[in-house]
Order: sequence, then structure tokens, then C-alpha cells
Amino acid sequence: MTTNVEVSRNANESSLNLLKRFTRRVQGSGILPRVRSIRYSGRKASEYVKQKHTLKALARKKEVIELIKMGKMSERVGKK
Repeated sequence: MTTNVEVSRNANESSLNLLKRFTRRVQGSGILPRVRSIRYSGRKASEYVKQKHTLKALARKKEVIELIKMGKMSERVGKK
């Protein structure tokens, strides 16, 4: 849903008053809070990307288990 805010200049209106009127109209329309709320949200990952990430994580987990079994990697408990 897009909302366009349009303000036209009146006959004897200064630029400052026009700007103030525009600012009030923008604040009243609720555009800024909506834009700020989605400012840093990213796209949702596609099913293919999720699957690829999961397969990569499983492969890494399998590799770590093998390294632990061979004694080339120590088993960590918790974060340090």
C-alpha cells in the first residue's frame, strides 16, 4: 500500500510554510513510522537457500564429529 502526500503552494504562502504543511501531512499519514519499521528488515530466504544452508551445516557437523573421533579436535562444552 503506497500513500503519496501531495501539497500544492497557495497564492501568498512562503516556502517555509509550505514545508511545514508538508511535514505535518507526512506525519499525519503515518508513512515515516512504517518506513522506519521496515528499514532494516531483510528479505526472507527462499526454500532453496534454506535447504542449502541446512545441508552445509549438516556436512560441517559430520566433519566435526569425525575430527573429534580421530582426536584432531577437542570437544568443547559451552562457550568460552
